[in-house]
Amino acid sequence: MDSPKTVLVAVSDVFFYTKIRDAFKPAGFTLQRIKSETDVEAKAIELHPVAIVLDMNDPRLNGKQALQTLKGHPELKHIPVLAFANHEEVDTWRAAKELGIDKIVSRNEFSSRTLALLEEVTKQVSS
Repeated sequence: MDSPKTVLVAVSDVFFYTKIRDAFKPAGFTLQRIKSETDVEAKAIELHPVAIVLDMNDPRLNGKQALQTLKGHPELKHIPVLAFANHEEVDTWRAAKELGIDKIVSRNEFSSRTLALLEEVTKQVSS
């Protein structure tokens, strides 16, 4: 039996969460919400997700800290992280790349290519 394809979603914006859910669920993904930086590590260890979606501008979650925790953890660093951020926030993009983000895109691109972007990052890992 195939295990569920779990995606951890660190997005508190209801619009974006709904968009992600509507894109991922029909493709067979199960979503689990992340609400804090500590939640990221605990849920990633417990659920073995195929990917993590991270809103780098989420005011309720420190995206840089969450990414640092994931990419610095030997058991978790292989999990692909797909993030989105405001395109004008150059420092956020730079920090994400320095921390080892798998893919970061603008909010607009994420909104228009949600499932395709997830498939890109999960395919990179499985190939």
